[in-house]
Amino acid sequence: MADYDPQPGRVPQEDLSFARREADEIDLQAGLAGVAGLVSGAHGMDELLGDVSTFATHAIPGVDGASVALLQAQHVTPRIQTVAATAEFVGEIDTVQYQELHEGPCVTCIQTGRVTVSGSLGSDDRWPHFGGRVARMGVHSALSLPLIVDGEVLGAINAYAHTRDAFGEHAVVLGSQFAGPAAVSVRNAQLLASARERTEHLQRALANRAVIDQAIGISRSRTGASTDEAVERLKRMSQSENVKLFVLAEQLVDEAVQRAKSRHRP
Repeated sequence: MADYDPQPGRVPQEDLSFARREADEIDLQAGLAGVAGLVSGAHGMDELLGDVSTFATHAIPGVDGASVALLQAQHVTPRIQTVAATAEFVGEIDTVQYQELHEGPCVTCIQTGRVTVSGSLGSDDRWPHFGGRVARMGVHSALSLPLIVDGEVLGAINAYAHTRDAFGEHAVVLGSQFAGPAAVSVRNAQLLASARERTEHLQRALANRAVIDQAIGISRSRTGASTDEAVERLKRMSQSENVKLFVLAEQLVDEAVQRAKSRHRP
C-alpha cells in the first residue's frame, strides 16, 4: 500500500481493469521519458517547469489540470509560489491557496514532505476555508506530490480534478514514481540558474571594476594625485552627488572619450 496522507474517513473505491492499468503505465513512461529528456541548458527555468507540469498531466491518471509550485526559501518567511500551470483554473486555485488562505493540500504537502490527497475538498476538514472555496469552483479532488532531493523539499506537483475521488492509491503510486525524476530535473534547473546568475554578477563586477580603474587613471592624469588620493576623490564625488561610484566613473570615462574625439576632429 502506498504511504500518503488521504482525506480522513474517505477511501476511494478502485476497480481498475488490466487494460486501464496498462494504459496508465504507458502514459507514466511517456511522462518519465519527457522529464528525462529535459535539458536545463536548452530551456529557461519557467519553460522547463511548464514542461514538467504538462508531463504530469499525462503521467498521473485522472488529472484535469496540474501545476508546479516551488518553495521560495530565500525570503525571510519561506513562501510557496506557482511557477507553472497547465490551466487557468489551476492558477486561480493556487493563488487562493498560497496568497489568500495559506492552507490547502500543497501547503500541507510541503510542510510534511508527504503526498497529500483529497477526494472531496468541500468536506475536507483539514482545510475548511480552502476546501469549500475550491469546491464552489467545481474542483473536488486534489493530489499534491512533494518534490524532494536529498531530503530537501523543493516544492510540489499539484494535480486537480473536477470529479470526486479522482486520485486513489493507483494515482498516488504513479504520481510518486513521476515526482522523483521530476524533482531531480527541477533541482538541476535551479542549480544551473543559480550558476548563471553568479556568472553574470561576476561579469558585471569585473566590467564595473574596469570602468572604475579607468576613471581613477583619468583623475590621476588630471590632478597628479596618487591612486589612493584619486580613489578617495571619486568616493567623495559619489557621496556628494548621490551617485553610485560605477555610474560616476562611467560618466568620467565617457567625458574623457568625447574630449579626446573633439581634439582629433579636423
